[in-house]
Amino acid sequence: MKKYLLASVSIISLILLGLAYSSYNYTKRDEIVHTAKEHSHSNTPLPQVIQSVALNKVFSFAGEEVPYDNFDAMERLDRELTVNSYWHSSTLINIKKSKRYFGLISRILAQEGVPDDFKYLAVAESNLSNVRSPAGARGFWQIMRTTAIGYGLEVNKYVDERYHLEKATKAACRLLKDYKKRFGSWTMAAAAYNMGETRMAKEIKSQKETDYYKLNLGSETSRYVFRLIAFKEIMMHPDNFGFFDNSRTDLYQPLDNYYEVEVKKSIAHLGDFAHERGTTYRMLKLYNPWMMTNQLPVRPGKSYIVKIPRK
Repeated sequence: MKKYLLASVSIISLILLGLAYSSYNYTKRDEIVHTAKEHSHSNTPLPQVIQSVALNKVFSFAGEEVPYDNFDAMERLDRELTVNSYWHSSTLINIKKSKRYFGLISRILAQEGVPDDFKYLAVAESNLSNVRSPAGARGFWQIMRTTAIGYGLEVNKYVDERYHLEKATKAACRLLKDYKKRFGSWTMAAAAYNMGETRMAKEIKSQKETDYYKLNLGSETSRYVFRLIAFKEIMMHPDNFGFFDNSRTDLYQPLDNYYEVEVKKSIAHLGDFAHERGTTYRMLKLYNPWMMTNQLPVRPGKSYIVKIPRK
């Protein structure tokens, strides 16, 4: 009997404890919900600052101004400035890479008579990288094979000069100058570079407009020039957008510590070639990304300039 009474008391005690714990949990839950509701209606800010970029200045690309009295153009510009201001990792890497590549690109643009703002086209096309697109475009400037050959670049199994920054930049300059001549402005040349010459000509004929800011183009090209302007604004004044400025020492330095050799005979294996010159296959490819395999055939009468990184 005593055992039965003890067991009953134990069971009742457990039930009462369970009810008490449940009641406590519901009370705490109600307090949390009530507090959350109070905060949701309060003016307490979240711990972040998200701002729009002020459009109270003249924005331009290649010396050609964005029409400030065109609300559609200004809203499209606002979108690209906002998107790219908060695309942190990509923008940060582009700023670091700009130290390595912009000097060389700017020199070639100046030599070819193309406005310096076109260096931002290489940012938009490839994030300053030797990338490949699903459509077949290659390199910093994302040049298609037929276009590359038409503008004097060598493209084959062993050599692809779309990955040769100096030569590809010169080819891109010639292409842009041809577009400028045909379509009348640098802004239109940039847009044509993105969508293609034939499609641009078709849209101009269909819409009877020759001004980029008045043309109704596909989504990508409609945003393209504004994206270039956004890159220009952010990368010229990174500290205004919360990024470090261009005086930082941890930017990627130019690949200028090398000497050149003229190769007139075929190289059977680039690894052996690299080791014979005190470097590695990896470093050789880093300085010469236009060499596509581990060998370099050289036709009679042909030669290549290869950069050899110094120790």
